[in-house]
Amino acid sequence: MKHEDAKGSIRIIDNVVSGLYSSTTSNQTTNSQTSTNDKVLRVAIGSDHGGYEAKERLKIFLQESGYRVTDVGTYDTNSVDYPDFALKVALKVKSGDCERGIMIDGAGIGSSMVCNKVRGIRAALCYDIKTAVNSSEHNNANVLTLGGPLHPIEELYEIVKVWLETRFAGGRHWKRINKMMDIEKRYL
Repeated sequence: MKHEDAKGSIRIIDNVVSGLYSSTTSNQTTNSQTSTNDKVLRVAIGSDHGGYEAKERLKIFLQESGYRVTDVGTYDTNSVDYPDFALKVALKVKSGDCERGIMIDGAGIGSSMVCNKVRGIRAALCYDIKTAVNSSEHNNANVLTLGGPLHPIEELYEIVKVWLETRFAGGRHWKRINKMMDIEKRYL
């Protein structure tokens, strides 16, 4: 890739990540495997009471895998409201404190809805390996939501591992991501 093409690609990536719409996709190549978050080092993790046990085990799994983990709560199994913790995860990612976020509740649905109310967040509820790959590779998801009690812990480990290691493919997907971010810009 030429130096000026790389600069153009980085500019577009920065626009997508910051939530600004960019229609300048001509410098994109269909085999691009780059994302501004290619090197994921920091992961925010949160849960409600229903996802607490899975969160605690995933936190250890992530730390042992070399990630710096920021736990935003909850810190026990007392009943809490998932929107409070989903927002904390989303804000850690939006601010740049963490490159990715993971939120676990009873089903993952409500937390995904909450996270997607925050500008710049592309939260995906994933329930298997295929949805984890698709959410990263095609949709450039930066927050993963999970239904902790719905999966054995080994399956959660695998979903999280695959999601964090799968890179955004770029190419034809840029046009769709830009449209997604334009909708966010106009309506949120």
